[in-house]
Amino acid sequence: MERIEGTVEDIIYRNEDNGYTVLTVATKDDELTVVGLMYGITVGEHIIAEGEYTAHNIYGRQLQVTHIETNMPNEAAAIERYLGSGAIKGIGPSLATKIVERFKEDTFFTIENEPLKLAEIKGISEKMAQSIASIFYEQRSMRQVVIFLQEYGLSLTYALKIYGEYKERTYDIVKKNPYVLAEDIQGISFRMADDIAEKIGIEKTSDFRMMAAIKHVLMRSALDGHTYLERARLIELTTELLIIEVLDFDHAFMNLQLNGHIMIEEIEGKVCIFLTSFDNMEKYIAAKLFELTHVSLEQHDYTDQDIEHIEKEMGICFDENQKNAITQALTCGTLVITGGPGTGKTTTLNAIIKLFDERRQEVLLAAPTGRAAKRMSETTGQTAKTIHRLLEISGGAEGHQRFERNEEYPIEADVIIIDETSMMDTVLTYHLLKAIVPGTRVIFVGDQDQLPSVGPGNVLKDIIHSGYIHTVKLKQIFRQAGESHIVVNAHKINSGEMIDLTNNTKDFFFVRRQDPRQVIGEIITLIKSRLPKFAGLESSEGIQILTPTRKGLLGVDNLNLELQKNLNPPSKDKTEKLYSTRLFREGDKVMQIKNNYNISWRIMSDYGFTVDEGLGVFNGDMGQIVEINLYTEKIKVLFDDDRMVYYEFKGLDELDLAYAVTIHKSQGSEYPIVIMPMFKGPALLLNRNLLYTGITRAKRYVVLVGDEQVIMQMIHNKREMLRNSALKQRLLEVFSVK
Repeated sequence: MERIEGTVEDIIYRNEDNGYTVLTVATKDDELTVVGLMYGITVGEHIIAEGEYTAHNIYGRQLQVTHIETNMPNEAAAIERYLGSGAIKGIGPSLATKIVERFKEDTFFTIENEPLKLAEIKGISEKMAQSIASIFYEQRSMRQVVIFLQEYGLSLTYALKIYGEYKERTYDIVKKNPYVLAEDIQGISFRMADDIAEKIGIEKTSDFRMMAAIKHVLMRSALDGHTYLERARLIELTTELLIIEVLDFDHAFMNLQLNGHIMIEEIEGKVCIFLTSFDNMEKYIAAKLFELTHVSLEQHDYTDQDIEHIEKEMGICFDENQKNAITQALTCGTLVITGGPGTGKTTTLNAIIKLFDERRQEVLLAAPTGRAAKRMSETTGQTAKTIHRLLEISGGAEGHQRFERNEEYPIEADVIIIDETSMMDTVLTYHLLKAIVPGTRVIFVGDQDQLPSVGPGNVLKDIIHSGYIHTVKLKQIFRQAGESHIVVNAHKINSGEMIDLTNNTKDFFFVRRQDPRQVIGEIITLIKSRLPKFAGLESSEGIQILTPTRKGLLGVDNLNLELQKNLNPPSKDKTEKLYSTRLFREGDKVMQIKNNYNISWRIMSDYGFTVDEGLGVFNGDMGQIVEINLYTEKIKVLFDDDRMVYYEFKGLDELDLAYAVTIHKSQGSEYPIVIMPMFKGPALLLNRNLLYTGITRAKRYVVLVGDEQVIMQMIHNKREMLRNSALKQRLLEVFSVK
């Protein structure tokens, strides 16, 4: 290992995305080239670098850095060069000269300890002096932490995220327990944390490592929708992760339980292990639903004449199930209304709202996503909010969200109606119910045959299958809906019946293509010319590609590359930003792929005034890139519900292209036209539930492109990915005991 010490003379090259730097260093004997991950190193700094010498065909002999330490320059000339290099925002060469002429070798001491003295220099206000001191401290601290983390193999992106989370505590946290990174930092895997642990010296067989692996497996299983794992399955998955044979998990389980991290319970005769948070949430949901169901409510006078009055006013005739739903809404504390497309859920909902309005009851409407809330507003003519906005989100990290509305400051309403309830996961349901006081009626509306929520749990199905919450299923397809082959075929698919693929319909079409590349070509032709012309659209904006998977030629990743190239090609008028492997371009259709509870948004009027603002952009929200500013390093996205959001370049891992999205991600959305590629794949992906969900996202037209044998396979395949959730069991326990 070679070691050199000297002053940075010049920055030859720097990759701003990963911190890789080529610089020249003047030692006491020579000047040489030093290369490696050296985030934030600036001209004029004194460095001590360790590494190995290599030979480069252009730069010659150079030191490949493995470890670097920095010291601020202590000579006036070097200090002036450092400040004049732009290391501190707001200080250029001329101002650097003035500062160093005034404070000489004490410049850095003054900035750090007596910053207001800088205001003695012409051109520097007290506010600017404080800003210089703050930036100086932050940059020095950040750089030291980033260099420390990169030596453990972490990328610049993750190093900056970690610093943003822990600041100066990073050193202690990482050295004490690197596995906490996998819990707190999105994108850091157990394997990455494990590599750091190995370098620190944590033994492969330590209880510490085993407990971290158990927690990681439980958290990862939550991403697959599970709120618990059976003990045997948890041991199996943890052993695979640890890559060693572990003979005894009991000690690790006991320590985790004693420390409040997990709960071990018996469910239907099997030993099941929960993260404590999910166990508590499911128990709370069950208890709160019992309370809301059985609380003494104000009983409204209700007669058959009320139904007749509403029928006359709305110009319709309700079927028996709709009448039952309306009656239950007025008399029950909790109610579920479920049904497929065209069965009158919206009509029933509008009647219920009218009856409550006539009784001067305050009704609040909400849905899990912005798109679903916007559609609810359009179909009811009343304001609907996302559940996050209803709860007044105020920031926090995933799993640690902060909402203003809670048990101490509940939602004020007589009736709360939630649409698209199938999308609600355990966490969101828990926070919603915490903010509802007994005496408030709660009506859940949704289609139980849709895919379950992206997040953990199976809330709607568990509530329905428990049998304890009043549930009305709407079944009749009404005449106008019955004229839509989208609706007819959706119900056929749900019943396991084959659908008509002869194209003798006005809104449901099939294009037979066998080769995946032919499917891609046909999709591009449909989007660019045939469908806009057929549907009378000015552009392809209302067309959405839905596909079962991310991988493969017909998966989301490849389709987005092909569609971006064809629908939004490069142009001198469109700014681009390459982030990791993703290329973003002005005009691109994009989707938020992670919940961000802290990012701010605004809705602007046509005159440029802010008409609304708040926090939070959520998994599945879709929009368009309207500006990429390379100077400010920000991307401006206009979401479909008119929210404007600015993303810093370092936060672009939260965005993905959205010309094509997975069917799961499309939940709660509705598009004028849906195109779905039909191709061979795993049975768990190609099932009836998935096809049904995709088709019911379309409002005007559906086009299936591919292999009709795959369509038949999906219709006849009832297999679904089973979810481990205990809410049904908790409801049975609470309702049967109480």
